[in-house]
Amino acid sequence: MKDVLLIADLHGQFGKIDSFLELNPEAVFIAGDITNMGPAESIDDVLSRIDVPCFAVPGNCDPRDTVDALEHSDAVCLHGSRINLGKMTIVGLGGSNPTPFNTPFEMTDKQIDDLLHAAMGKMEKATHSILLTHAPPYGALDKPAGEHVGSKSIQRHMSSFDLVCCAHIHEQRGVTEVDGVKVVNPGPAMDGYCAMLHFGSEPKDIKIEMLTL
Repeated sequence: MKDVLLIADLHGQFGKIDSFLELNPEAVFIAGDITNMGPAESIDDVLSRIDVPCFAVPGNCDPRDTVDALEHSDAVCLHGSRINLGKMTIVGLGGSNPTPFNTPFEMTDKQIDDLLHAAMGKMEKATHSILLTHAPPYGALDKPAGEHVGSKSIQRHMSSFDLVCCAHIHEQRGVTEVDGVKVVNPGPAMDGYCAMLHFGSEPKDIKIEMLTL
């Protein structure tokens, strides 16, 4: 699996999915906020159109039963879990740390820490280690209005990964690097933003292509 489409923040607007898939990815990562406060069942509309392996986590604007909906879909739900795929190991974390907006899927940093600790305990050594999370780590792509709002628990664990795929903060679309760890927010897919992730055969050989369709 070398070429992966990363999308996030669809917020129930699935009109561009077919255009995204015309990029011919070998797999799709979805970093949360698939719906806009639900209903969870609406995710079938988007997931049924994805004909390659799909790995997803819910976002803070997805109701908590989105976890069950993902687990009963053709996608792989990675919330609080991990999967090993050849040269790639992926850990997933849905929801977000607390926001001022009382959205459906928020967790304390302690809850986030516990989920990450459990999932990472089952990680296998791989060429590429990826964290697929809705919330960004504290200090990276997490300033919607001048103040950092990311998760400090994700920040504490991010050094175990080569790449952190996050979303949540629409205004912080972009790519950055923190102590050798790449962090990417593809931007809201509802506005036609996405990223293509290109994984090479060597550790740290990850190219990120930011796209607008």
